[in-house]
Amino acid sequence: MVAVSAPQRPVLTVTVNPALDVSTHVERVVPEHKMRCGTSQFDPGGGGVNVSRAIRNLRGYSTAIVALGGPTGQAYRGFLEQTGVVSRVVTISGNTRESFTVAEATTGDQFRFVLKGPTLDDVEWRACLGAIAEHLPHGGYLVASGSLPPGVPDDFYARVARVARDDDVRVVVDSSGPALAAALQEGVHLIKPSRSELIALAGADADAEDPTLIAAAHDLVVRGAAQGVALTLGAAGAVLTTRDAQLRLPTPRVDVVSAVGAGDAFLGGLILRLAQRRPLADAFRTAVAAGSATAMRPGTNLCEDADVARLEAELSAARW
Repeated sequence: MVAVSAPQRPVLTVTVNPALDVSTHVERVVPEHKMRCGTSQFDPGGGGVNVSRAIRNLRGYSTAIVALGGPTGQAYRGFLEQTGVVSRVVTISGNTRESFTVAEATTGDQFRFVLKGPTLDDVEWRACLGAIAEHLPHGGYLVASGSLPPGVPDDFYARVARVARDDDVRVVVDSSGPALAAALQEGVHLIKPSRSELIALAGADADAEDPTLIAAAHDLVVRGAAQGVALTLGAAGAVLTTRDAQLRLPTPRVDVVSAVGAGDAFLGGLILRLAQRRPLADAFRTAVAAGSATAMRPGTNLCEDADVARLEAELSAARW
C-alpha cells in the first residue's frame, strides 16, 4: 500500500497596509540632480502578501486578505494576480500606498522609501475583521503581518486573535510597537520579531547582546504571551524559542543583494513547513534558508525554491 501524505493545513495571511513595491537602480544617488534609473520592477508588497508570495514560490498555497483602494490598488491587484496568490480583497476608499527601493550601482547601497498608508475608517477596518472571520483557516495558520495604517486601532491584531481564538486557528503576528504589544497581551501562537523590534518590546538597551534578547524571548513564552518566538538576528542567524525547545541556526553565507522581504520569506518558509506538518527543526531550517535566499535576489524579488533547497542542505541540522 502506498502511503499518502497528509494535506497541507490551510494558511491565511492578512495585510491591511499593503504597498506597491517599486524597485530600480541608478549608477549613483546624487542630491539635487535628475537621476536616470534603470528598468523598474513592480511587486505587490506588504508583510502578509509577501508571506503568501514566499509560500507560493516554495510550492505551497495560502489565501491572502488585503485592503486595497484607488488607482494604485487596482494596479496592485493586477500584479498580485500575476503571482498566482489567491486573494480576498477588502475595498477601501483611500489610495494604496507605494514604496520605492533604489540600488546604487557604484556602492551596492540600497535606499528604501516607504510612503504613509491611506487612512482606514471604522467601517473599512471592521470589514477587514469581517473578511478574516469569514475565511478563518480552521486547523491551520493565520498570519497577520505588517504595520497598521492610520485609522486602524493599535489592538487590531489583538482583535484578530480574539476572532480566531475558538476556531482551532494558530495566530502568528509579525509587527512591531503598540500593535505587537497589544497582540501579546491577548496571547498568540507565534511572533517573529527582529533584534530591534524585540529590544523595543522588552525595553532593553539598544546594544543588548544576543543572550539578553534570547532570555527576553523565553520570558514571553513562559508568560504565555506567545507559544513561540522566532527571533531574527540578521547576520548572526536566528533563534526559535518554544516551551519545549530552543533552536539556533547561523545565517548561510550568501552574496547579499537586497534585504527587502527577507523577514517575510523567513516567516513564509517557517509557516509553510509547519502547515505541511514537518518537524519544528525542519521548518526552522527552511525559514533561515528562505530568508537568505531572498537576500540573494535583487529588488523586491523573493526566494526561489531551488535556492532554498540548496541552502537548507548547507545548514547544519538544528539541535534540540
